[in-house]
Amino acid sequence: MEQGFHFIRPLWLLLLPVGPLLLWWWGRRNDPLQRWKGMIAPHLLAHLVVGDSERWRPRPIHLVCAVLIIGSMACAGPTWELESPPFAEDRAPLVVAMDLSAAMNAMDVSPTRLERAKQKVRDLMALRAGGRTGLIVYTSSAHMVLPPTDDAALMEMFLSALSTDLLPSGKGLNAGAALALADKLLNAESDPGTIVFFTSGFDDAQIPAFVAHRQHSRQQVLMLAVGTTEGGPLRGPHGQIQTSADGAPIEAKLDDDALQRLATQAHVPLASVTSGNDDMQWVQREAVHHLQIVKDNSSVHWKEYGYFLCYPLVLIALFWFRRGWMVRWVFVLGVTGLAMHPSSAMAADWHVADWFFTPDQQGRWYYEHRDFEKAAQHFQNPYWKGWALYQHGRWDDARKIFETLPGADAKFMAGNSYAHQFEYEEARQAYDEALRMRHPFPDAEANLRLMVALMKQRQSVPDEDQDDETRPDQIKQDKEGAKGKGKMQVMGNRPAQLPADVWMRNLSVSPADFLRTKFSIEDGQPAPAGSAAGAQP
Repeated sequence: MEQGFHFIRPLWLLLLPVGPLLLWWWGRRNDPLQRWKGMIAPHLLAHLVVGDSERWRPRPIHLVCAVLIIGSMACAGPTWELESPPFAEDRAPLVVAMDLSAAMNAMDVSPTRLERAKQKVRDLMALRAGGRTGLIVYTSSAHMVLPPTDDAALMEMFLSALSTDLLPSGKGLNAGAALALADKLLNAESDPGTIVFFTSGFDDAQIPAFVAHRQHSRQQVLMLAVGTTEGGPLRGPHGQIQTSADGAPIEAKLDDDALQRLATQAHVPLASVTSGNDDMQWVQREAVHHLQIVKDNSSVHWKEYGYFLCYPLVLIALFWFRRGWMVRWVFVLGVTGLAMHPSSAMAADWHVADWFFTPDQQGRWYYEHRDFEKAAQHFQNPYWKGWALYQHGRWDDARKIFETLPGADAKFMAGNSYAHQFEYEEARQAYDEALRMRHPFPDAEANLRLMVALMKQRQSVPDEDQDDETRPDQIKQDKEGAKGKGKMQVMGNRPAQLPADVWMRNLSVSPADFLRTKFSIEDGQPAPAGSAAGAQP
């Protein structure tokens, strides 16, 4: 949809000529020349009329005309920018596809291309607080790191572990495989999403896949180029500068030509990673805009800029306080209205914010500022009230609300609330019900597998009277890991696999080792030596 200056309600512009016509009528009505025109000869009339007719001064009629003109333009709703739908930032899913090729170790952007891209993902998560963001990595093959999640801490744990040695440096960059995997993740979401590539190069053989994707998929693709055309030296795994056989530093340049060909042939928006936050704000705007356009073209709303014309109207209204211009009965009505106002309005718990914002709007403000307790007090929408209680850690109260709401999402959140209270059987039943309402539902499937695994582990917990020294450490860690935070997420496609944060605590391995093992198994390769491949629950 094209964006340009226009009026939302153009019929109000029909009032525009009323102002000038009223001024013209008033001028003729009060012009002495017009009143005496039919009684005195025209050549004498101009000499007989006395008064300072040449001097102009503003009169109430002039302000009335100005109010009509400015007011009609304000009511017409001038605009030039689309407005995001309510909670669109929370509903617009996004998947980041990160290039892990050796070229991402180039130091033409500080500290390296990969580290700069990782920082940008952190900025994007902060900008999309409440929005769901997934993570995929790729070189010659593509692998999921996280499905779409709103848990910034979980994203940070795996984002920090990313390095170029996690994936084999095969021939070419298989961006098409990353595109297909991201498309599969977003197709499981109820809303259309956005796929954002962070890369420093592109294989022209992948262009047909992007062309076909644009024609057949509801997900949009954005491309962010990381690096410069001048290039920079490659950094080795231990921080040293890589050199060629003759001792010269190996440099990698941004493959801008290939990215431009992709942007031209597949119509993929292309931008460069910047030092500021403009690039991530652009990504978020595009994601929200795409969600609104694809979800429902009829629900497109434009930002209302007519409110700004209220400022000159207020300035004009000040002239009515001049002596002789003030309408005194307005004050009489105002004082009478205040006197008749219920006395409860003057109570100590009265808030001016209630004049301008609904309880849900106030709750949203507190929610965005992470004051979940006050957000829960203000929200009247039961779903958002339950979400605020859940985020505040009042899982039993949140569960009571979610159980009264229809839909798979409500059942899923009820299951999460049960899980936080270690009521695994009830959580399993809630996830089963959510899956009966919606399939596929990756989050519910993942948490269901987690509940089954935790129930089995609970059955193997020794009695309380057993000596702590003989109690398995893994069970202690399971109890801590089961607490989790936010939504529990599935990692990989292996049966009965725990989410990443719980699995990592159980295995006592680093996120990098976990990912390296996971990627090797998915590629059909033997697990790296010293990894936790054999320690699956």
